[in-house]
Amino acid sequence: MKQTSFGFHEATPSPQEQAPSVPALPASIPLSTPDSKPQEAPTSPPVKTGRKKAAKSPAKHYHGHRARLRERFEDTGINGLQPYEILEMLLFSSIKQGDTKPLAKNLLTQFGSFAQVLAAPKHRLEEIPGCGPRTASFIKEIQAAAILYAKAQVVERDPLSSWSKVLEYVRAAMAHNDKEEFRILFLDKKNRLIADEVQQTGTVDHTPVYPREVTKRALELSACAIILVHNHPSGDPTPSRQDIEMTSKISATLEPLGIVLHDHIIIAGSGHVSFRGLQLI
Repeated sequence: MKQTSFGFHEATPSPQEQAPSVPALPASIPLSTPDSKPQEAPTSPPVKTGRKKAAKSPAKHYHGHRARLRERFEDTGINGLQPYEILEMLLFSSIKQGDTKPLAKNLLTQFGSFAQVLAAPKHRLEEIPGCGPRTASFIKEIQAAAILYAKAQVVERDPLSSWSKVLEYVRAAMAHNDKEEFRILFLDKKNRLIADEVQQTGTVDHTPVYPREVTKRALELSACAIILVHNHPSGDPTPSRQDIEMTSKISATLEPLGIVLHDHIIIAGSGHVSFRGLQLI
């Protein structure tokens, strides 16, 4: 017994009664309670090696479209394609990459038809988004090729025996012009084409024509007959009173010289009229 300062004696516990010492838990081991789940020691994230592959962008809808369109043309010809598809396929030569369908459709919407797109003035074409100077020039080159092809069909035949070819040619050359033109087809004694000349270019509704100048040129070319052609930019081919009077004067001037006026054709966007068909010659 150990005597304390207050006179009491404190019993010293026997070795058996002494509680065993509990070693201190390391701070790194987490404690758990009866109501909690044991926590797992955190693991370090896996180390990634190598370069990360870039995600592939989805293919554009027009990839391979040019080849498919050309294949359709090879299989079906022009009758198997819509006008905008023919135009967009032609634009491949000017626009080397990208989708030409929106531009083709926009051109047709703005000008109304395939022929009117080709006939549109270059500065008007350049106003359409996506149609720059190079593409506008290319469209005018297509028009020139179309006119040359149509003209060849007339040169290689007797115009009077292939009247439909004459009409195709003058329509291609003049139907959609924004100004009046006066054209003369000069023929020899076998009605073969000697020359095709634009004599005058006027305004949107008038072209000055002089019978003496027409007769003089016919004599210079030794022409035996002529066909007069002019266009109406308004779209209506109906002859005006001035058209009828001018045609009558030219016919009267040519007749004493033995030069025949076969016809006078008025071309417009909506069609054509023939003075001979209307019995005005």
